[in-house]
Amino acid sequence: MEPENTAKETVLITGGGGYFGFRLGCAIYQKGVDVILFDVVKPLQTVPEGIKFMQGDVCCLSEVEEALRDVICIFHIASYGMSGREQLNRKLIEDVNVKGTENVIQACKSTGVSSLVYTSTYNVVFGGQIIENGDESLPYLPLHLHPDHYSRTKSLAEMKVLQANGAELGNGKGVLRTCALRPAGIYGPGEQRHLPRIVSYIERGLFKFVYGDPLSLVEFVHVDNLVQAHILASEALKANRKHIAAGQAYFISDGKPVNNFEFFRPLVEGLGYKFPTCRLPLSLVYFFAFLTELVHCLVGHVYNFQPLLTRTEVYKTGVTHYFSMEKARKELGYKPQQYSLNEVVEWFRSQGCGPKPRKYNIMHLVRDGGLLLLLVSICSYVFTLKDETLSMEDRI
Repeated sequence: MEPENTAKETVLITGGGGYFGFRLGCAIYQKGVDVILFDVVKPLQTVPEGIKFMQGDVCCLSEVEEALRDVICIFHIASYGMSGREQLNRKLIEDVNVKGTENVIQACKSTGVSSLVYTSTYNVVFGGQIIENGDESLPYLPLHLHPDHYSRTKSLAEMKVLQANGAELGNGKGVLRTCALRPAGIYGPGEQRHLPRIVSYIERGLFKFVYGDPLSLVEFVHVDNLVQAHILASEALKANRKHIAAGQAYFISDGKPVNNFEFFRPLVEGLGYKFPTCRLPLSLVYFFAFLTELVHCLVGHVYNFQPLLTRTEVYKTGVTHYFSMEKARKELGYKPQQYSLNEVVEWFRSQGCGPKPRKYNIMHLVRDGGLLLLLVSICSYVFTLKDETLSMEDRI
């Protein structure tokens, strides 16, 4: 009788130092699979014993190839430029999202990695037009219609990933199977990209209005639902599932369209703030975002400020676009669980978020108005000096 093969499978996650990548890695490791987290920065959380972290850059082919030795599946999550001022750094967006993805595909071929699951985005088909219950038959948005470079490069990268499906692997190791998941906006306790920025606006008193049609609908996906979808997708690339996901794309969300601002109402009110009642036209806010991007283009190399909103963020939050989960349910077995923002509210409370005592508000005002106070002090000093000079002249 031949000895049983007890060797574990090994998977690698690019962007494994980020919120979602780290969560995915921990979930996969709990299933008895060896996990490598690959990222340019270390995770904020402590890496559990048994999970390996490798510092590296997807923009460097040799580093990706080295990391993929003895790996059977790669989850390519790493990207750049999703929101805020990152959206305006076109070169880095291009390097990470396009060149980085090309490197991942090439490394899979040269090292014999047989499965590639790519984390894409709704934006590959959405560019500000209304979409109601759309599905995967929708064509890619023409590249020239994307108002931001992130969405354009994510489209290019997804195309490259799906085109690579069926490519021959080196050393006669078979063929590469690929698929792409297109998630909605991610939320969950500890999320570090979007929610802290929203909470910072709330705490600084900048969340004074909402915008767009109050009946507009968008979608979100809880981090654990997205983790579930990725694990199911990797399983659906295997031979025992007849490679059903190979060459396919899937929209992934909680499956509950909701108005963007109503979705965040529990967060605003749960932290003890008043939800705004002023509603502005979408076109006005979009124009403001356009002006903000223009100013950033002019002065960003000197002062890389954080835009309040970008044009892409305006239409992603204010224009109806939601999609059917039917294909993911049928082919992947995806069953989204229902979550609320309660755990998110509790997480932010544990971080000390919420209305502060009056003393703190004064200090906060002093900090934010430091430049103004400095100018006032300088002016006061100048006028005092002038008065003293006049007094000296009088004495002379």
